[in-house]
Amino acid sequence: MRKEVYAEDGRRLAVEVSGDLAGSPVFLLHGTPGSRLGPAPRPMRLYHQQVRLITYDRPGYGASDRLPGRHVSHVSADVAAIADALGIERFAVVGRSGGGPHALACAALLPDRVTRVAVLVSLAPCDADGLDWFAGMTASNTNEYTKALAGPDQLAASLHERSVGIRADPRRLLAELRWELTESDLQVVADAGIRAMLVRNYREALSVSADGWIDDALSFCTPWGFSLDDISVPVLLWHGEQDMFSPASHTRWLAEHIPRGRAVLHPREAHFASLRVLPTVMTWLLGGRARLATHRS
Repeated sequence: MRKEVYAEDGRRLAVEVSGDLAGSPVFLLHGTPGSRLGPAPRPMRLYHQQVRLITYDRPGYGASDRLPGRHVSHVSADVAAIADALGIERFAVVGRSGGGPHALACAALLPDRVTRVAVLVSLAPCDADGLDWFAGMTASNTNEYTKALAGPDQLAASLHERSVGIRADPRRLLAELRWELTESDLQVVADAGIRAMLVRNYREALSVSADGWIDDALSFCTPWGFSLDDISVPVLLWHGEQDMFSPASHTRWLAEHIPRGRAVLHPREAHFASLRVLPTVMTWLLGGRARLATHRS
């Protein structure tokens, strides 16, 4: 079910609600680049889990208006506006990849509304003390974030150019990344259903422009606008140790700096395996016990 919600400043936010419409509300914050149509558990699975799943296009993606200069922290006001519009007081949040920092922002800035938060294959803050931020990261992401750290102009030119080709053929982004995918990731994206969800996701994300992608990258490479020390709700952090898009060292660092953070690290998995654990994560978000394997910290 597609809805339009307006933020406090009048911006339009494109929202999708699926699963059990009378179920427990969970916000799923998409990756980078991404959209409200990004990979998620199938509606029938959500219905059986009694999950009311809410996704939305972050500013500048898909049908959501851009918010130039946004920080990661700005997500909390948009999520609160969507929850208000849907008549939801309390909710859980899960963020995958580029949605991870945004899920942590909700945990820190909406403590009276957020119940639990799950963060899958996330980045840590770019100024994380003691973390070699680029260590183990793919060449494509290193190049993108290096440009973001230098300022918006070079990054914008690069991502606008890439987005033109991806907009014409959304399969192109997966093709561009293919040589950087691990064996684990190749097995995940070989699934026709997951591949179709990813293509649909990229098509919608870049249907208007690359603005959301640009603003995401810039926001990751500037102060996030909140303190991890302010997170008081339980936080589950999942990462595949073979991940090279956002290295697992980032989740280890986050687990050490989030008061109620618990990391689950899988030695044989990588970035896209996070799509397969989403249904189990939903169980944990609703207060159940999740069998996620393997070692924890």
